[in-house]
Amino acid sequence: MGDTLTYEEAHERARDKGVNRLLLRVVRAILVPLLRLGFGMRVTGREHVPKDGPVIIAPNHKSFWDAFFIAAVLRRPVRFMGKAELFTGRRGKLFLALGAFPVRRGSSDTEAITTARTVLEQGGVLALFPEGTRVRDPDELGIPRRGAARLALETRAPLIPTAMTGTEKRRWHLPRSVQISFGEPIRATAHQATPEAAAELLDETLWPTISEDYKRLRAGPGLVAAGVAAAGLGLLVQRKRRKR
Repeated sequence: MGDTLTYEEAHERARDKGVNRLLLRVVRAILVPLLRLGFGMRVTGREHVPKDGPVIIAPNHKSFWDAFFIAAVLRRPVRFMGKAELFTGRRGKLFLALGAFPVRRGSSDTEAITTARTVLEQGGVLALFPEGTRVRDPDELGIPRRGAARLALETRAPLIPTAMTGTEKRRWHLPRSVQISFGEPIRATAHQATPEAAAELLDETLWPTISEDYKRLRAGPGLVAAGVAAAGLGLLVQRKRRKR
């Protein structure tokens, strides 16, 4: 075997070995302080992520860095998909050790779906972006797909709607002012695992929650500025009244 694992070998390793927890702890110890200081990272709702058992984190997707931010701020190891082209040589083995596994985009990838199910059956945390690909426009979200909802129905894993902002804003090709909001768990135990049920769960519950939280995060700085302006106007009115 060469330096690069075959696609099948990568998935076999992802299912059998999982995350290298020692390596993950070292990386987190280095990354988390840098993320907080360098990118002004703010996280809310982390208590909504269950402390054990299978769970699907469902964030919007703006940047290559999104999965790293999610993995850095949660206490549990997070598994996530990455495009197959990234899993070459030592870099691919490093990604596997940190929890990633490859997916071939543009087609139904049974290996990746099987690995995702295995992660949840093992009681793990899976981060799965409903949009499927990055949407760089900070003002827009993409068109979501049913994959996360379908997996939740099949495995009975709760969905955590997650909104992220700031990763799409780049300075020297890095994000800044990152905000992450984890919503309350969505439990899909009352539905059958059909395409229609997955579409209903996605369109009526999961994606509206993510969209609303995303708008709230995006509006945050504006609301703060409006509050400051209102406070300044109030002081001005008070001063004029005192002069009278």
